[in-house]
Amino acid sequence: MKVNKIFSSNRQRWTRTPLIANRYRCWLTEKGSLTARLQLNYPDFFVKPVSVSYVKPSAEEASLLHEPRNVVAQVREVFLYGNGAPLVFAHSVLPRKSLQGQWRNLGRLGNKPLGATLFANPKVKRTPLAYKKLSAQHALYQTATNDMEAKPAYLWARRSVFSLNCASIMVIEVFLPNLIQPFPIKVYSN
Repeated sequence: MKVNKIFSSNRQRWTRTPLIANRYRCWLTEKGSLTARLQLNYPDFFVKPVSVSYVKPSAEEASLLHEPRNVVAQVREVFLYGNGAPLVFAHSVLPRKSLQGQWRNLGRLGNKPLGATLFANPKVKRTPLAYKKLSAQHALYQTATNDMEAKPAYLWARRSVFSLNCASIMVIEVFLPNLIQPFPIKVYSN
């Protein structure tokens, strides 16, 4: 995946309100830790890493992080699972200078959730959430649905920037159809 293609389409910009988000709305607008909410709703919650690479962020990513365009950042992509299925695809951009000090271990999270670390520190600040409907042509849509047999017409995503002192990281969360599917009914026999 080429990271600089992620934001190439200006046809639909990120917005401050998830218009017509229907059943995704309560998940999209969650102001607290999405990780904590998923753990509450899915006792078998776990993180499955997809990739960690050092690349130049897209122009939009660099701008949001107040970084020069040519600086390399760590890009971490994971799936958040619950009920045995992927619920959320997360794309995080962590500039190298942000992987120091109190955040020095963020570059080595493995299968640990990033959200748990970010929300554990009350000094971490978060920008307002921004929302976008991702079409099938969007690189994040393609990565998030790569293993899906039946692909939805679009996926909802949200993004924000977390800051601590002078360090900032960007997190994009793409919400998958399994998140709003009803739990399977378990039938117990006597």
